[in-house]
Amino acid sequence: MLVDSHCHLDFPDFAPERDAVVQRARDAGVGLMLSICTHVSKFGQVLDIAQSYPDVYCTLGIHPHQAAEEFALCDVEKLIELARANPKVVGIGETGLDYFYDKSPRDIQQEAFRRHIRVCLETDLPIIVHTRDADEDTIRILREEGQGRLRGLLHCFSSGRQLAEEALELGFYISLSGIVTFKKSEDLRAIAADVPLDRILVETDAPYLAPVPMRGKRNEPAFVAHTARHVAEVKGVAEAELARVTTANFQRLFTKVPAAALSLAA
Repeated sequence: MLVDSHCHLDFPDFAPERDAVVQRARDAGVGLMLSICTHVSKFGQVLDIAQSYPDVYCTLGIHPHQAAEEFALCDVEKLIELARANPKVVGIGETGLDYFYDKSPRDIQQEAFRRHIRVCLETDLPIIVHTRDADEDTIRILREEGQGRLRGLLHCFSSGRQLAEEALELGFYISLSGIVTFKKSEDLRAIAADVPLDRILVETDAPYLAPVPMRGKRNEPAFVAHTARHVAEVKGVAEAELARVTTANFQRLFTKVPAAALSLAA
């Protein structure tokens, strides 16, 4: 089985056919989906969707694009309370820094990022990090706030080799999306080839970034199978082995997901 470690099932793109989207993922061998929260103000909807499907779990967090808009909701104690109260919440984020679009002031992005890390340390949940054109500050904040105890992943990895190596030194995982299948992603594939197999996850970031051969279409969790196929080729392993290892990696990182949920989906 495969795990789609990052999708957005609450987005309106899926509303007309969410049941069908989930079923297509199952039919494609995707045994578990992690639906990622980007607005605390919309967490109720994210949670409702996760609670509606036995093979869907979710996270809690504020995307850096919304850091200014939702900063008043970025309250450490409240986020801790919400995370602890809901068994389906298995990670914190997505959070981080986006200096490419700069939709929120950088100082606010950084403070929101730090607060999410504090929630992780209090709840022992992994962090899902979004980083774009902010490699140096991302690693600096992870080191300063993480205290050597932080677990997590860099989602939709598309940065350079140095960030990958520094994240691996922190014990983080690297999550690969459909970008790794794109024709112009030779550098990313070279980095992926060197990432240890036991530190790789696969994701869709659906509804965005559909992989080859589905590029140009709305992405959905079923398409993670195409990304996994490309990653298996890059790593020189069989598709079944890539699926087994990335699922084991997910289980090792997202420890709040019951082992039975993964074994039943296998």
